[in-house]
Amino acid sequence: MFNRWQEDWSALADKRIPPAPLDGLKYIPLAPQDPNTYLSFGLNIRERFESNNAVNFGVKNYPAQNYLLSRTELHGDLHIARQLQVFVQLQSDFAPGKTRLTPVDKNQLDVEQAFAALTEPVAGGLLRLRLGRQQFAFDLQRFISVRDGPNIRQSYDAAWADYETGPWRLISFYSRPVQDRDQEVFDDYSSTRLTLYGFRVERQLSATNSLAAYYTHYTQAGAHYLSVSGNERRENFDVHMSGSSGPVDWDAETMIQIGQVGPDSVFAWAVGAVIGYSFQQAPLKPRLGLQIDAASGNSNPHSHTLRTFNPMFPNGAYLTLAGYSGYVNFVQIKPSITLHPTRTLKLMLAIAPQWRQTTADAVYTQPNIAVAGTAGQPGAYTGTYGQIRLDWAISHSTAFAIEAVHFQVSNVIRRAGGHNGDYVGVQISYGL
Repeated sequence: MFNRWQEDWSALADKRIPPAPLDGLKYIPLAPQDPNTYLSFGLNIRERFESNNAVNFGVKNYPAQNYLLSRTELHGDLHIARQLQVFVQLQSDFAPGKTRLTPVDKNQLDVEQAFAALTEPVAGGLLRLRLGRQQFAFDLQRFISVRDGPNIRQSYDAAWADYETGPWRLISFYSRPVQDRDQEVFDDYSSTRLTLYGFRVERQLSATNSLAAYYTHYTQAGAHYLSVSGNERRENFDVHMSGSSGPVDWDAETMIQIGQVGPDSVFAWAVGAVIGYSFQQAPLKPRLGLQIDAASGNSNPHSHTLRTFNPMFPNGAYLTLAGYSGYVNFVQIKPSITLHPTRTLKLMLAIAPQWRQTTADAVYTQPNIAVAGTAGQPGAYTGTYGQIRLDWAISHSTAFAIEAVHFQVSNVIRRAGGHNGDYVGVQISYGL
């Protein structure tokens, strides 16, 4: 599964199931009288070649780069009677050939996750508690994510509690997001300089439709924006709904932010929506999609109200793997078509024009990096990108993907010294 700690291998206790290679690593019984008490080991390997000729659109002489992103994860998972779980996952990440490393590119060896979880029936529902380093995400991961696109995923040192009863699920958590560094092994850290905590309410409206709302409190010491710097505190209010009806599917989310950065107050917003229509009986089973996203920018740099949206912990792959667009001060309209040539192949083609929400603020790349020389310059239109992505499920454990993006920039980026962007990523991943 995407989150390996959610896997359940207790079915392998059934001797009628024909054994597969390495099943002995997936299910090691510890109590013969209880098939739900066992130890499991697993491995993830992901190798991705990337070619990008326009990191930050080439502004400030960012060079074209061709490199490999190599991720290896090894985990052990102890289950005791469907009540207690102890999960430990190590990571080793390298980026050979990449000349400008970021904090999410390279990590020789570190603890990615290490937590204990307790599950107990309470008052007709199910209570789950997790304590330790862990990964979690909400919805389409627009703003709180596992950040699977880059080499190093986002972990959180956190205390988590959720209670599920009938169609309701209540979540509360306190976390210090893990900061990655690579000076020596096992040196990733978290601190009170960066925190995220809050609560969430989910309601399953029907078999295919759900509604959720959550509040989070985000703090960051020493934050820097174009017009203000200082300690940052944001109160985030989010509403999300998703579902499907026949051939139609949808996902919509909106977030409002208020708070403080240094001496300035904050008022910012973002919206995102995806709707699709699938022709399941037609050849190739096409799905026509439309994605609309927008986030506020700072309309007056001389005001004492900062309106630049902070996407916090976004999954950049929600837009593209190329990283040409951040979820800050932008508007995009992205029609797409997805085809299924076979049961294991999926091909997506999309095109997306983009604009700035306000020309007073900058153009931003992933995750929220301002392109120098664009703030306050005329021209709301920033460019249009085309995207092609092919996914191939080779087997239940091996997957292949290729993604190509061409970003045709506008004059506001050209005047800042930028140029058109071309990105290609070729990936193969294996899970044991």
